[in-house]
Amino acid sequence: MYERLTNCPLCNSGHFLNQLVVKDHAHTQESFTICRCTKCELWFTNPRPTLSEIHKYYDTETYISHKNKSNTLVNFLYKQVRKLTIRKKLNWLKQRNKIPGRLLDFGCGTGHFLYSAKQKGWIVTGVEPNDEARNIAISKHQLIIHKSLDETKKEKKYDAITLFHVLEHVHDLKGTIRSLLELLKKRGTLYIAVPNRDAPDYHYYKENWAALDVPRHLYHFNRQSMKFLAEKYSLKIIEEKPMLFDSFYVSLLSDKYQPIKSSFVSSIAKGLKFNKAAARDKKNYSSILFILKKK
Repeated sequence: MYERLTNCPLCNSGHFLNQLVVKDHAHTQESFTICRCTKCELWFTNPRPTLSEIHKYYDTETYISHKNKSNTLVNFLYKQVRKLTIRKKLNWLKQRNKIPGRLLDFGCGTGHFLYSAKQKGWIVTGVEPNDEARNIAISKHQLIIHKSLDETKKEKKYDAITLFHVLEHVHDLKGTIRSLLELLKKRGTLYIAVPNRDAPDYHYYKENWAALDVPRHLYHFNRQSMKFLAEKYSLKIIEEKPMLFDSFYVSLLSDKYQPIKSSFVSSIAKGLKFNKAAARDKKNYSSILFILKKK
């Protein structure tokens, strides 16, 4: 049911240390250890559920990106904010592609972003392993959604490939990056958004930081580990974008995990405070979008 890694999943180093123990607050209440690689500074959940068992940890009504419901206040707010973030994502694409081209969204969830991109003229394809989310994307938006990257290999290459809060979930980190780069055009753009463990909100909440989200999040990045990943695969980080809404959402969830509960207003105020702190401290926002090109 679990697998223990003996080498770092990014750099393959055998030198790593136990960093902290984190509870699966969102679902099972099990505890998991997060290790820190001393070479590339990637943190990774270890041991972790196997690929065949991980789906059990997504089988919860609280995992909103795989659902199409608004049955709680947090889920309702998530969906309202999603409309705003989709506009931002489309603008980021437009900055790099004046004319819409071919787009692959890896880990597309229920397909809302892809559907909006299609409306803007993009030729879109998605990959979503979760059956429920994939079926919603196909039935609701009439999109082409594959279950795995292997199913896309016979298609033409893409001008843009997006991974919004997806890379931290994949078991085969190195294999996934290689497959994505094979699908990306020579002058194509790769967009990777991940939680940033150097953010002020992590330092505030520590093991109760909702963006750790073990065991669904297998990796826990910062700029140093993302820079290592880019260099390892001959990529160049050409720009970074803050994911400003994430600090509010993460604060709402993190406060639910605290021994003393906070009010909705208090959680939102904390999210604002964390964004202001990040703006002063090396732009270490709760989540960062890294925009990459092949060297």
